[in-house]
Amino acid sequence: VQPVESGGGLVQAGGSLRLSCRVRGAITSVFNSKIMGWFRQIPGKERELVATITRLSDTDYADSVKGRFTISRDNANKKVHLQMNNLKPEDTAVYYCNSDTRDLAWGQGTQVTVSS
Repeated sequence: VQPVESGGGLVQAGGSLRLSCRVRGAITSVFNSKIMGWFRQIPGKERELVATITRLSDTDYADSVKGRFTISRDNANKKVHLQMNNLKPEDTAVYYCNSDTRDLAWGQGTQVTVSS
């Protein structure tokens, strides 16, 4: 079972990106039982949890992204999305999805670069 992330890219400050994650190999019922999250990592720093979403779409966000990012999920297709608006240079990182307990294998992530 491994997440496959996509949707990253280079964007100017104030711009938007939509990230997607497909959890390959997961049984739907198992995926639906998990709280899923998006994480990000800057080189030399620890991976940071930025947003989570429960099976019933209750969400939570790190203070640094609250009001700008929106997490959503498609349980039938085992996907998780992250809509990122009003991006800032400090959002530059590699973004990953995983369960909130990090019990899935890590994918390759998707690079987000925000220029000032």
